[in-house]
Amino acid sequence: MGIHTMANSQQSLTSEKQSDQIEILQFYLNTRLPFGINVLKVKEIIPVPNLTQLPNSNPVICGVANLRGVTLPVIDLAKAIGQAPITRQAPDQTSVIITEFNRGLHGFLVNRVDRIVYRDWKEILPPPNTLGTSTYTSGVTRENDTLVQILDLERIIATFDSVTDGDYARISTEGLDAQNRHQRILVVDDSAMARAQTVRTLDSLQIPYVMARDGKDAMDVLMKLNSDEADSADAISLVLSDIEMPEMDGYSLTQKIRQTPTLASLYILLHTSLNGAINAERAERCGANAVLTKFVPEELAAQVIMGLKQTAGKPA
Repeated sequence: MGIHTMANSQQSLTSEKQSDQIEILQFYLNTRLPFGINVLKVKEIIPVPNLTQLPNSNPVICGVANLRGVTLPVIDLAKAIGQAPITRQAPDQTSVIITEFNRGLHGFLVNRVDRIVYRDWKEILPPPNTLGTSTYTSGVTRENDTLVQILDLERIIATFDSVTDGDYARISTEGLDAQNRHQRILVVDDSAMARAQTVRTLDSLQIPYVMARDGKDAMDVLMKLNSDEADSADAISLVLSDIEMPEMDGYSLTQKIRQTPTLASLYILLHTSLNGAINAERAERCGANAVLTKFVPEELAAQVIMGLKQTAGKPA
């Protein structure tokens, strides 16, 4: 594919027509089965650059590249998910996918970039338990009867660049009062790692929460806990949701909540690995109160406190 920026693809996702669609960059590693990642995380695709080896670095890191004055790690994506390392004997096929998410730039070495495919979010399903690399797979879809595994890049990066104890130690409870600590939060995320990070933040604030794995699951929880028949003490005051999720994504969940009279006044905070103004604009169009890029515990805590203060005293 050579050098190819993904700006046009990213811009296309801003259209309302594609609001329920995901564009997936499809590529291959060491097998005939394709893998994919969200195009919104891709900045460009380049030939393998000169790499500088770093002593004592994680074995999955091939080296460090200098991209127009910016230094970034290049990760062997096959090795990172437990496959044999990618061989670079055929440079015309091997590429590096430059990504931007979770506030950082990373390069991923792959064997062959194939194409971009379009899918409705409802066509993205949770990975089956039998999938060998399911630990690093956030969802699956099909392309011409072939299973495409959508990789969880955040989880891969977390194996060598995780949130530290010191990050959580900086969490402040300033502004949080007794009333806020009785308000319940619904955490919606398909990533077990992201849920664990969020839960640790909320535990630091001593705020009660319930969990859901995707938008569809979240709506079931909300319709149960915020119904007229439910105990008002169990009602959800704030929804803290990821954006990229199988079956129903965060944008669709937000729209669904706003269209449901008993839920329409809920405070919705979208917490995403995706960077950029595009996501903020789209979140606002869908009806979200705020959007925050993952993952800085003290920023998440401050945003949650602000949201709870705004909802305090409102009927659930």
